[in-house]
Order: sequence, then C-alpha cells, then structure tokens
Amino acid sequence: MRNKIIESGKIAIMNTPTVVSNLISSISPAIKHFWQRSSLLSLYWFNIFTKHFKITILKLQLFLDFILKQLDKAIDMLATHPLLDRIESRLDDIIADCNRAKTSVQQSASYEKAILYVQLTRINKPIGILLLLWPTLIALWIAAQGIPDMSVLFVFVTGVFLMRSAGCAINDYADRHIDGKVKRTNQRPLATGRISEREALMVFASLSAMAFILVLFMNTLTILMSLIGVLLAISYPFMKRYHYLPQVHLGAAFGWSAPMAYTAQANEVTAVTWLLFLATVLWATAYDTMYAMVDYDDDIKIGVKSTAVLFGNQDKLIIGIIQALLILDLMLIGHRAELSGFYYLGVTGASLFAVYQQYLIKDREREHCFQAFLNNNWFGMVLFIGVILDYQFSGVT
Repeated sequence: MRNKIIESGKIAIMNTPTVVSNLISSISPAIKHFWQRSSLLSLYWFNIFTKHFKITILKLQLFLDFILKQLDKAIDMLATHPLLDRIESRLDDIIADCNRAKTSVQQSASYEKAILYVQLTRINKPIGILLLLWPTLIALWIAAQGIPDMSVLFVFVTGVFLMRSAGCAINDYADRHIDGKVKRTNQRPLATGRISEREALMVFASLSAMAFILVLFMNTLTILMSLIGVLLAISYPFMKRYHYLPQVHLGAAFGWSAPMAYTAQANEVTAVTWLLFLATVLWATAYDTMYAMVDYDDDIKIGVKSTAVLFGNQDKLIIGIIQALLILDLMLIGHRAELSGFYYLGVTGASLFAVYQQYLIKDREREHCFQAFLNNNWFGMVLFIGVILDYQFSGVT
C-alpha cells in the first residue's frame, strides 16, 4: 500500500509541468482578450474626457471674452458719463484748494515762526532726544526690574522731549554772539536774528514749566531732584566761557535724568542710582567731545573752551580712556543690579560701537567726528535692548 502511494506521488510530480502548461494555455486567450478590451475601454474614455475638456475650455474662454467685452463697454460708458466729469472736476477743485491752503499756510507768519521754533529746539534733529532718552529708559527698567509704571514712563519720555528742546533754546541764547562765527551753527535762527532773544527765553521757560508740571505728579524726592536738574540745564550753556570742561557739565545735566527716573520709579536712592549717573556723565563727556572736535578750529579762533581744546592732540586717547571707564561702570551696574547674560551681551555690543567710534575719529576729520557722535545712538540702543531682554528672560531656563 505504501509503495502504491509513493508511486502515485512520483507520477503526479512528473505530470505537474504538463498540468501547469495546459492551465496557462487554457487561460492565456482569456487574459489576452481582457487586456485588449481594457485597452480599448481606456482609450475610449480618454478620448471622451479629452473631447469634453476641450469643449469646457472653449466655453470658459467664450465666457471670459463675453465678460471682458461687457467690462470694456461699462468702462467706456463710465468714461463718457457726465457724472464722472463732474467728480473729476470736483477732485481737481479740492486738490487746488488744498494746494492753495498749503501755500497760504507756508507763507503765513505763524508757519514761518513755527519752523523757526522747530529749528531753535532741534525737534527736526532728534539725536539729542535719543541720547538723553536711552539712559533714562535704562534707569527706569533697572529701578522697576522690568517694565516700569506706565505713568512714570510717560512723564519721563515726555520730559526728555521737553527738557532737551528747552536745553537747545537756552543753549542758543547763551551762544547767540558765538554761533554766527562757527561754520556749523551760523544759520541758527537766533544767530541770524530771525528769532529774538526774548522769544528764545520764553520758549525755554515754557518748555521747562511744562516739564516741571509733569514732575509734580511724581514723588517728593523726584520733585526735589528736578530742581537740581533745572539748574544744571540752565548753567551748562554758559560754562564754555569759564572752564574747559563744559562737556562734563553737559554730562551732569543729561545724566541727572537717570537718578531722577530711578527715584521716581523706586522712591529711593541706591548705589546703582549713582553708578547710572556716573555712566551717563562719562558717556556724554565722550560723545560731546567728539562733537566738539567738529568745531575745534572755530573754537580755537574765537576762544571757546571745550574738552576737545583741552585734550588737544591727546583727545583720541582720553576719549578712549573715558569709554573704557564707562564700560567698567556698566559692568559694575550689571553686578550690583544682578543682571545677567543679555545685559552683558548689550555691553559687548556697545563696546564694539565704542571701538568703531575710535576708528571714525582717528584722523580728526569733521564729518567722521560728527558720524562718531551720531553713532552713540546705537551705543545707547543696544544697551537698552540688553536690559529689556535680560529682565524679559531672566526667569527662563
């Protein structure tokens, strides 16, 4: 029995290729027929799709042509419509009226006087506002250890604008007999007589009064400190007649905004307060000496005193020393105020700007010295950004 089964298996294995061959032979015609039918059917539907697609595109094109023709007719109709002519005529009348009003205003005495007041207060040259603003904002942020009180921020930002403008007015009054002899300042309105001395004093008094009214909303200590600030602002312009350090005096006048802002926010005076004041004095002395280098030749001729005249050929070296002391002071501020990475990154950026300023003044050329002075805006900005970021992310790990 066993041998029969084995024999049957061998026979089946031997017949397998024949069976497979027969199976393939039997289904091949069916597969071939199915493939041919499928190909014909696919080709049929592809032709139908292509035909309908072309018809759809043609209809869409005809529709768009119709829309465009209707739009052309509408535009042509509007272009020739009397209403459009009336609207165009009315617009021309309005533009003409505006131009006449503008010309009338520009030719009026009030407008000309306003322009002169803008020039007197240097509102058209905001670099002084920015140089005063940065240390003020830095002091506010450090005193508040972050975003300061909005009312205090408003008072001091507005106060910076008012007092810098007032300082320009009193400065031009003090220099009214000097500015006409200096190339950079000989076209100032007070020097040319387009504004009277009385007007300049009135502008100074008005702006100072407005700033003082704002300070009255602060605490008592800040109000008392503001009196010193006014004295510094009034006295600074006259110092160039009496000593060679008017730039230091300007530094004190500008720097006084820092302890005032700190006190207004924190209602106390600390070591950081005076470090901020010292930093501003050093910074203003450095950049105003660069500014004085622009007028060096004129100042020598007319006998005006300045740190640029005092330092002489050592001006670049001494400015560099002052800048180094400033960076050291900024490091001490960071240490005492417990600031960290972003602040020191800001100090590093400011240091690079200080190096660039040294490069600009290396040949003592007027234009380059003035550019170095203007570059201090970036110096102050990166410091302030460093302070903001440090407090913003101080708790982030």
